[in-house]
Amino acid sequence: MIQEPETLYKLMILYMLDKVSFPLTNSQLSKFFLDKEYTTYFTFQSVLTELCESNLISSRQSGNTTHYEITDDGTKALGFFVSDISSAAIEDMDSYLEANKFSLRSESGITAEYFSDGGDGYIVHLAARDGKSTILSIDLAIPDSRVAGDMCTNWRNCSQDVYLYLLRRLTNNENS
Repeated sequence: MIQEPETLYKLMILYMLDKVSFPLTNSQLSKFFLDKEYTTYFTFQSVLTELCESNLISSRQSGNTTHYEITDDGTKALGFFVSDISSAAIEDMDSYLEANKFSLRSESGITAEYFSDGGDGYIVHLAARDGKSTILSIDLAIPDSRVAGDMCTNWRNCSQDVYLYLLRRLTNNENS
């Protein structure tokens, strides 16, 4: 049985990332650990950093959000030690993932960021993913940072409408 709590937290993070078919964000993972009072925010962040540094998980930055996925090495490590996670912790994680599966997928799948184009303008990058597949990716040149920021903020609420509009217009099928 595991003696170090940090080792257990690492295994729990690996377990959660292994159970989903899409990346989870830092806030999604930390919400579980903090709401269930498994650990403190600082301990959680330290454990997450150690998992990245040891290449058991990978991270991808999108705007202000970091997305995490389990690596092949992480899957192997979890396979060796999954039995060291208590059944109560597994039940907590499974319940959290089941109860939040739609919102977790939606949050992870919709990304928006903007950056300088090297001149006076900005490039807004908007994307919608389903698991690891990109459904829609749009890059727009925008002259104003405030407008670029607004577009990123609004993307989460209107990405589905934009996708459906493009699908209808590009297939000449207004009934889709």
